[in-house]
Amino acid sequence: MNTWNQIYNPLGNAALSTVAAAIPVVTLLVLIASGKVKAHIAAIIAVIVTNLVTIFVFTMPANMSIRASVLGIVTGFFPIGWIVLNVIFLYQVTVSTGRFELLKRAIGGVTEDRRLQLLLIAFSFGAFFEGASGFGTPVAITGAVLIGLGFSPLAASGLSLIANTAPVAYGALGTPIQGLASVTGFDPYILGAMVGRQLPFFSLIVPFWVVWAFAGWKGMKDVWPAILVTGLSFAVPQFVISNYINPWIVDIGASLISMGALILFLKVWQPKQLWLSPALRGHDESAATMAAAPPLDKTPLTQGEMWSALLPWIIVCIVMLIWGNGAFKGWANSIFVWNYPVPELDKLIFKVPPVAAKPTPEGAVFGFTYLSFTGTGMLIAAIISGLLMGFSPLKLMAEYGRTIRLCAISLITISAMLAIGTLTRLSGVDATLGLAFAATGVLYPFFGTLLGWLGVALTGSDTSSNILFGNLQKITSEQLGLSPILMSAANSSGGVMGKMIDAQSIVVASTATNWYGHEGTILRFVFWHSIVLACLVGVLVTLQAYVWPFTAMVLK
Repeated sequence: MNTWNQIYNPLGNAALSTVAAAIPVVTLLVLIASGKVKAHIAAIIAVIVTNLVTIFVFTMPANMSIRASVLGIVTGFFPIGWIVLNVIFLYQVTVSTGRFELLKRAIGGVTEDRRLQLLLIAFSFGAFFEGASGFGTPVAITGAVLIGLGFSPLAASGLSLIANTAPVAYGALGTPIQGLASVTGFDPYILGAMVGRQLPFFSLIVPFWVVWAFAGWKGMKDVWPAILVTGLSFAVPQFVISNYINPWIVDIGASLISMGALILFLKVWQPKQLWLSPALRGHDESAATMAAAPPLDKTPLTQGEMWSALLPWIIVCIVMLIWGNGAFKGWANSIFVWNYPVPELDKLIFKVPPVAAKPTPEGAVFGFTYLSFTGTGMLIAAIISGLLMGFSPLKLMAEYGRTIRLCAISLITISAMLAIGTLTRLSGVDATLGLAFAATGVLYPFFGTLLGWLGVALTGSDTSSNILFGNLQKITSEQLGLSPILMSAANSSGGVMGKMIDAQSIVVASTATNWYGHEGTILRFVFWHSIVLACLVGVLVTLQAYVWPFTAMVLK
């Protein structure tokens, strides 16, 4: 078998090689942001461009490049597309049975104010699903719930993406931290604690940021007590659990405390003036696509109706906690698994210094762990919910067929996005971009944090970004005399802000809100929020490195 070593400076000039490496992601983002090319067409074009760059510039053998693309396409559907499909299926079932209407009344009973609904659903409820399952689930669920509550498509999708930042580093029961530990060799408890000294600042900022993005400065100022309660009741548990308990249950604990604190607070405090507009303050082109929403039924729910409204979501919570559990995954993956090492690709590509300490083979195995997939858990939860709500098996199958037709284009798009991410990883294209950030010297704490942001924007996953750049962060920081634990953690903390602009998350959001074909509008809305927040994380990490080094000390 022929092996191939990744080449990080194929043009003999670091700047030119970096420009060449940026072509795939720039092509994808420009085509989507233009609004003139449908997302699935933009993704397919970008896959072709990426193959041309990897084969003709980075000298990757053509058969390897094509096989990597196909692996990415399949990975795009399992597990990411599989999650989206089954979340939308659950949503469709709750709408068909009238349970979603009851949920709207239940949330309206807590508060009719749109700003407070955003805090409860997009931030706190979304953080729970990030902690339980991650990988696109929170944006899919919160986007669907917000659109069902009557929010405009742009508000529901864009604000779900912005809110799904602070909990991402501990998503799926700490998977990103575990991934970071696996490539750096550091204790996951220590890495989790370090991230827990960075992200709580942003857990406090993001709720204010989301409401400001929705309702403007005055709209935010009028509900600041509720925002402060939401942020504090998430940030403090996030710090305490990550530093003194473990990194696996951070999001679960913090989100439940945050939801409870906000609901209790709203029993004794309500804003003087309710904000009932479902659209973004200022220009919201998606508002024109909305049908006039019927007035919300304000009849208090009976106890039976309340449980009926919450039943599907309680089932989802229980199933997701089981599916996110390591013991369950270990059992399921030992029995219900089919691993397919891709021939002429698996372990035949080598990462080399300075990206890896020594030549290291890249795995290219499609792990079809069909029972432990988060999407499978979501499907089981949806089936159980549907049967308990009176659906017949035949009616469930018919609804599933409708859901497949509804999601088909989005599934193609997500698969193409993953093809780009897989190919750039295996070809070393993204490592070339990473080395450009690593060459920034004294400014490395800032730009190293942005490297994590770039990694998530490229791969769509904080876990993937940590695996991709974690060792590079460790090597570079040691060469510069910085704390390798600080910079490894910064990769994860900076990465969370890239989650809102990664292409697959945007497609998930547009699918969940039934706003197909408007991915460019969503990207343009969230892009500057993403960059500014990532830069703020970079500033914090720089202060930790040079001004407050005691915050970067390892606690034994």
